Amino acid sequence: MANKRDYYEVLGVSKTASAAEIKKAYYQLAKKYHPDANPGDKEAEAKFKEIGEAYGVLSDQDKRSRYDSYGFEGVDPNFNAGFGGGAGGFDFGGGVDLGDIFGDMFGGIFGGGFGGGGRKNAPQQGKSVGARVELTFDEACFGCSKSISYTRTETCTKCHGNRTADGSTPTVCPTCHGKGSVMVQQHSGFGINIASRPCDACKGTGYIIKDYCTECRGHGTVQRQHTCNFNIEPGVEDGARIGISGEGYCGVNGGPNGDLVVTISVKDDPVFTRDGANLYCDVPISFADAALGAKITIPTLEGKGEITIPEGTQSGTTFRVAGKGAQKFRQRGKGDLYVTVNVEVPTGLSRASKDALKNYEQAIGDSNMKQRKRFYDAVSNRINKK
Repeated sequence: MANKRDYYEVLGVSKTASAAEIKKAYYQLAKKYHPDANPGDKEAEAKFKEIGEAYGVLSDQDKRSRYDSYGFEGVDPNFNAGFGGGAGGFDFGGGVDLGDIFGDMFGGIFGGGFGGGGRKNAPQQGKSVGARVELTFDEACFGCSKSISYTRTETCTKCHGNRTADGSTPTVCPTCHGKGSVMVQQHSGFGINIASRPCDACKGTGYIIKDYCTECRGHGTVQRQHTCNFNIEPGVEDGARIGISGEGYCGVNGGPNGDLVVTISVKDDPVFTRDGANLYCDVPISFADAALGAKITIPTLEGKGEITIPEGTQSGTTFRVAGKGAQKFRQRGKGDLYVTVNVEVPTGLSRASKDALKNYEQAIGDSNMKQRKRFYDAVSNRINKK
């Protein structure tokens, strides 16, 4: 006992230090002197043992009180600061939970040593389920309701997930004390590794079950067909992914259900194409409408619409119709409709129609065909330069 240093001195805290201050000091020192961070350093290894022993006492209110009153003898006259632990475990003394401490402190960076070892039975969210739903163009623009069926895991209704037969209850594993894992000390050429491994006694579950549920055969879950009804908001686009909370696989150890993730596929439309909330369509018009101007009927999502084509409109001209596009997804307002007019050249003309067009061509000449006149003037100038 005479060679031991005062526990408060070991952690570098005062005797009036709070539990939080003691824990913080231990975190910092344990990280500094951890064997994996100091391979082959015997002095660091000894300090690591020493601070573990000190924390094991000062973190326990009862032991700290006895230590303050009676010193080392008050804690344990036969205290051993070395590595020990029964049943393949690892213990600094004082019931220090290394899985909790180093899982928070190192995040499992030391070869999976401490991280997560004490949390195998913590509640976990269930897995998500993926599905694909095909919509018509109008369903995507206006929104709709859909229903899909799929198989998912659900909590067993007979044992309510505890995996035991009627009237029986699982008991905490005496080997790992319900953690599902044990800490083991491993020596290597790089020093000492403290690793977590599944508990052999309970197969990593943390509990011992004598009589399993006959419905789920001890799994706690069963596979069932499930139908989910859900709404799709207006304006959804092709390829969008929509999450529906709680419709996936059941959680583990009382955790929440996973989600249903629906991928949207939108069918093509024979009239419209779409870019976001904006719609596009091509409308064929006659030469007379383009030359003389006209009011033409156009399609919209709500039905028929109308736009005015000015006199002398060229083929390929696009007109914007504000607010006649699709609903913006999860936003206010709508996009616009863009109408491109294309002059259709007639085919299968009668002789009378052909004669009428020839007479028109002669009557109009080049004075009213500005694009054609500019083109042939340019061609003529190019030829005359040679």
